[in-house]
Amino acid sequence: MRDGSVAVVGGSIAGCAFAAAAARAGAREVVVLERTRGHLADRGVGLCVHDDRAGELRAGGALPEGIAAHRLERRRWVVRDPGSAGGRVIWEQPFPFHSYHWGLLWRGLRDAVPDAVVYRQGETVTGVAQAGDGGAEVRLAGGGVERYDLVVGADGYRSAVRAAVCPESRPHYAGYVCWRGNLDAARLAELGDAADPVPDPVPDAVTTVCFPGGTCVIYRIPGPDGPRLNWVLYAPPPQDGGLRFDDPTSFPPGGLTPELSEHLGALLEREFPPYWGRALALTEPRDTFVQPIYDLETARTTAGRLLLAGDAASVVRPHNTSGAAKALQDATAFADGWRRAGSFEELLRGYEGARGPAGRELVALARRLGHAQVERTPAWADMGRAEAEAWWQGQLAGAPGIGGQAMSP
Repeated sequence: MRDGSVAVVGGSIAGCAFAAAAARAGAREVVVLERTRGHLADRGVGLCVHDDRAGELRAGGALPEGIAAHRLERRRWVVRDPGSAGGRVIWEQPFPFHSYHWGLLWRGLRDAVPDAVVYRQGETVTGVAQAGDGGAEVRLAGGGVERYDLVVGADGYRSAVRAAVCPESRPHYAGYVCWRGNLDAARLAELGDAADPVPDPVPDAVTTVCFPGGTCVIYRIPGPDGPRLNWVLYAPPPQDGGLRFDDPTSFPPGGLTPELSEHLGALLEREFPPYWGRALALTEPRDTFVQPIYDLETARTTAGRLLLAGDAASVVRPHNTSGAAKALQDATAFADGWRRAGSFEELLRGYEGARGPAGRELVALARRLGHAQVERTPAWADMGRAEAEAWWQGQLAGAPGIGGQAMSP
C-alpha cells in the first residue's frame, strides 16, 4: 500500500481531507482531480461543526488548527408575535457548535494538503471502472484514461464514482427548498431604532424562526472581511417560480429571478418577526441563492478499488448540521484504516463497516428533522418549553443529538 497510487475525484472539503490522509499514510502518488477552474475559497456559505466532533477531528489530524471559527452556545426558537419586533422565544436549548465560512474552512484544509499531492483543477471525470489487473481506471473529459491503485469519490451530489459503486442510488427530492444567504453583520446597525432591543443578534446564539411550513436558521460566521450573518431558510418552493429539481444549485448566487426574489420578500414580510425579516432583506442578490433539498443513501460505499466519501456516499439534508463533520470523519476513518490494514482490500472492508451505517443513520435522522421542521410543522405558537423539548426528542428518536455521531475508538 505504501507504494500505491491514489486518485481523489473532487477537491473540496472531503477531497482535501482524503488527499492529505493518503499522502501522510505513505501513498507513493496522490492526485486530486477537481473539475472547477475557479477559486473554491470564494464560496461564502456558512456551516457548523459540533464542538465534540471538532475535538475528535483535531486530535485525528483531519481538522487543522488555526481556521477561523465563531463560537455558538445556544439556539433560540422564535415565533412571530405582535408584541415583539424580534419575535417570542418559545424555547432555548444548548448549542455547543462553532460556525465556519465554507471558503475559509476549505482554504485551511487545502493549505494542509502536503506538497507531494498533485492538485489538478479543470479536470472533469466522466467515469471510473475497475481495472482488469486490479486497481481502477479514471476517464477524463479530454479523452484520457488514467490508472490508479485506489480511486476515492469525493465528487459530491453528482458523483461519477458513485455511478460505478452504487448505480442504483439516486438522489430523492424532499419536496422543499433551501434559501441561503449571508451579509456583513455590521449592516444590522442599519435597522436602527426600528429593531426591538431583545433580538439583537446575540453573537453566541443561533436563532431559528418558526412559521407554518418552514423554519429559518440564522447565525454568525467569520468572513474574509469580518463577521457575517448567515441564514438558511427551508420552505416549499413557489408554485410558479420556474425552479428545476435536477440540480442542487439551480439558482446560484446572483441567479435569482425577479419572481423568486418577490416570493422571498413576501415570505419574510408575512411570516417573520419584523426584525428578522428586515435583517434578511439586507442580503445582496449576489449573496442569495436557492437549493432544492435532496437526500441519498447508498447500500455500499466501496466496490473493488473504489471508495465513496462525503456527499458522494450520502447526501444528508442540512437540518442535521453534520455535513462537514461527516466528510472529515470519513477521512479520519480512512486514515485509521490505512494504518491498520495490510492491503487495499482490507482497508476498503474496514471503511465500509465503519462509514456505511453511519451515513445511512444520518440520512434517516435528517429526514425526520425535515419532516418535523418543514413538511409537517407543529402549531409553533402554541408550544412552550415542555412541548418544544418533547417535540425535539420525538425527532431525535433516540439519537443523542444533531451534529453527527461520535466515532468509534
